[in-house]
Amino acid sequence: MIILLITAMMILTACSRYKVLETKKDTIKIGVSIYNRYDTFISELVECLQEEALKMEKKYNITISLDVQDAAANQITQNEQMERFLERGCDIVCINLVDRTDASNIIERGKNANVPIIFFNRELVKEDLNRWDKLYYVGADAMESGILQAEILIQALQKDMDFVDKNQDGILQYVMLEGEAGHQDSIVRSMNVIQTLTKEGYELEKLADEIANWNRDQGKTKMMQWMTEYAGTIEIVFSNNDDMALGAVDALKEAGYFGTAEKVPPVILGIDGTREGIRAVENNEIFGTVINDIPGQAKGILQLAYSLCYNQPLEDFTLVEGKYIRCPYKIYKKNGE
Repeated sequence: MIILLITAMMILTACSRYKVLETKKDTIKIGVSIYNRYDTFISELVECLQEEALKMEKKYNITISLDVQDAAANQITQNEQMERFLERGCDIVCINLVDRTDASNIIERGKNANVPIIFFNRELVKEDLNRWDKLYYVGADAMESGILQAEILIQALQKDMDFVDKNQDGILQYVMLEGEAGHQDSIVRSMNVIQTLTKEGYELEKLADEIANWNRDQGKTKMMQWMTEYAGTIEIVFSNNDDMALGAVDALKEAGYFGTAEKVPPVILGIDGTREGIRAVENNEIFGTVINDIPGQAKGILQLAYSLCYNQPLEDFTLVEGKYIRCPYKIYKKNGE
């Protein structure tokens, strides 16, 4: 009787384990925390994540459960979201950091629970990424975006210097809309666009640069101030993203620019290639932008999550240094050039 009871218990235990494994095999639970749902780039990235998840479900005959949470630009909130993801049994957690210098809490929680973490878009400090072998990053190289933004302008200058240098003094007067204080992309984009132009032999004069927090309304406010302070002297508006560039466009439109020969707007350059940014390029409002591959990043995040859950090789990406998936930028000018 005892032997039969033990045997029955072993069978039940085996069945229970089998069900857990089957659940694990057929379903991936992914927690996603974004820094701010009002960021246009991030909202479009979330849309692409959801679309890519549906494609992968059909391809692999699995269920992908995405639990997307907005940290509302608060790191403490994001830390709490991380804890809830673990309580809910997420297999993978994907984090778009609020504060790229403050990843310790999230890393320690993931490490203690043995749940891999994929950071994306807002790149954390490299030393933090190396603190555990199950930490990863998916995103672009910010340096490349600054270089390519400069390349858009260099192409225009080589074609027609006077188109940019409207006062024909041989010096390019510019203003800079910067994304966020201390943000990796903001710092590197701002630095590299100017360094690239300087190395090519162009002389630049900075009229002003201001933080506008990736925000369209703030970009508009800054541009309106500059139009008053530097009336008629701004030749270029460098913007760390498309939303702030669109804010500059809004300000210029209110001041009567665009569509009239009397008031010619400065050359405006963005980064990200959001839907509205590309429309503004096609409408001759933004001169050019640098596409930050939203679909590619979404695909990279989910392919990496699948690879980690099922111990399968990545299909379309290379894991650089065992940590990074890099999605290259590309230039976008009118008519998709």
